[in-house]
Amino acid sequence: MADLLGSILNSMEKPPTVGDQESRRKAREQAARLKKMEEEEKRKKAEFRKKMEKEVSDFIQDSSQQKRKYNPMGKIERSILHDVAEVAGLTSFSFGEDEESRYVMLFKKEFAPSDEELEAYRKGEEWDPQLAEQRRRLKEQAALEEAASSQTEKSQICPNSNYRDKYSHLIGTSAAKDAAHTLEANRAYGCVPVANKRDTRSIEEAMNAIRAKKRQKREDDTGAHGSSS
Repeated sequence: MADLLGSILNSMEKPPTVGDQESRRKAREQAARLKKMEEEEKRKKAEFRKKMEKEVSDFIQDSSQQKRKYNPMGKIERSILHDVAEVAGLTSFSFGEDEESRYVMLFKKEFAPSDEELEAYRKGEEWDPQLAEQRRRLKEQAALEEAASSQTEKSQICPNSNYRDKYSHLIGTSAAKDAAHTLEANRAYGCVPVANKRDTRSIEEAMNAIRAKKRQKREDDTGAHGSSS
């Protein structure tokens, strides 16, 4: 009986010591402080959102403004501003090299920034539309000049000459036609160095060979007529 009573008493929860009471008190105080801080943070966010909604509304109604740049702000504030801008139908971007310098810019839909403008902001530069237009024109002019130069070099490397008309007064129409045919066949290999062409003869050498061939043919024909007579 005494053993049973002792077992029951031992199983009962012992009254808290002074140390346990102090720990529980500190835990309750810490929880209360944390709750208060969360409520304060929530209140600040609500106030900031309300302030941004007012500023965004004023920005939309001001027809003289196309964009608005804000001072650097924290990640939470930027997130709230982006959300407010999206709800209002605006375009928003964040720029800045590091977290401390990042800021938000708002743009009205009808004045959305170009890729060149966004690139300037990402580089930390001010956007100058007139300077950008000058750069664009210079870039187009450079591209046109480069294309013209390339076309000129191509024409010089691959001249489109009519060899039959060029040499017909020297060797006759038929011989010039044969020379042109030979050279056109060679040119089909492309404008490459002479050493890489299958026919390495020059124009004059090709025509000399054709003249010699025709001269030999006439002599053969003359000899054949003489024999028959």
